[in-house]
Amino acid sequence: MPARQIAVAVHSGYVPGLAEKIERFVGALARACPDAVLLVGGSWGHMRDVIDAALRRGMAVVMFLPVEKEGVPAPGRAIIVRTGCDDRCRSVVLVRSADAVAVLGGGAGTMIEALMAYAMGKPVFVLTGTGAPSDKLAAAYPDYFDERKTVRVVYAENPERLAELCCAASR
Repeated sequence: MPARQIAVAVHSGYVPGLAEKIERFVGALARACPDAVLLVGGSWGHMRDVIDAALRRGMAVVMFLPVEKEGVPAPGRAIIVRTGCDDRCRSVVLVRSADAVAVLGGGAGTMIEALMAYAMGKPVFVLTGTGAPSDKLAAAYPDYFDERKTVRVVYAENPERLAELCCAASR
């Protein structure tokens, strides 16, 4: 069976307290799915926290870079995909490559990736209680993002629980 590919949608800046939750999520994911490949949209902001936590645990990481940031060096053993796309187009490639999408807290870009995953029928897992705007998704869309009911959106406030759910669904 090929390794599970889990896209992580997370803020490209910083949200107070979110780095610790990311560390807990990646740690739990490494225990539940040690063969998982994490897909991220770059290596800045909280995406770098995901990369660093994953690489410390020996997990594989693939960065899908937008054309404006194709010169960013890969941290450690992370693999770079130079998409040739702007930020939004890069997100399509990122999400399309995933078996599941974990939303760990962010703004519009993070929420766009969650909505793309839903539209593509990819399992979507959202961490709540992050202090980021994506926390509002649970109140606005408690089960589904629209009437098509493509996939049930799963919410969890506990990063370890979110990792377990994400791993189980990406099998």
